[in-house]
Amino acid sequence: MSIAVYPGSFDPVTYGHLDIIKRSIRVFDKLIIGVLINSEKNPLFSTQERVDFLLEATKDMDNVEVQSFSGLLVDFARENHADITVRGLRAVTDFEYELQIAQINNKLDSNLDTMFFTTSTEYAYLSSTIVREIASYHGDISELVPPYVEQKMKQKFRESIEGEA
Repeated sequence: MSIAVYPGSFDPVTYGHLDIIKRSIRVFDKLIIGVLINSEKNPLFSTQERVDFLLEATKDMDNVEVQSFSGLLVDFARENHADITVRGLRAVTDFEYELQIAQINNKLDSNLDTMFFTTSTEYAYLSSTIVREIASYHGDISELVPPYVEQKMKQKFRESIEGEA
């Protein structure tokens, strides 16, 4: 059985992420989405909220599992018997960074390889950072994230405005 891990912060999950997930599950028997707990970052959504977003977005995908993790990706992959990590590439600038990560992960665990999926052109501009920025100004994100995520983002930014008042 081929098992792959798709790690990320997913703050929030976007249609670009879902594109990579849908394409990955055609290649692998099982895809484990690893929601990174990163103490260095200050995410908009809690780890559990991000896991919940992904569970909702992938509820009809039988061969997808969602987990949170902290620490090294190679350890998370090993614990889940995965020998492939999945990464999406939007542009050449992504490639340089992702190549370094893939190489160090392979150095730490020679059994772990990385498979890159180039982002579909309709999502090449899309990132969680851009979605958060647009949402913070109450812009339309309906074509960028699933409806459930859009609703939660609107709620989150409404609460932040009310908290400032």
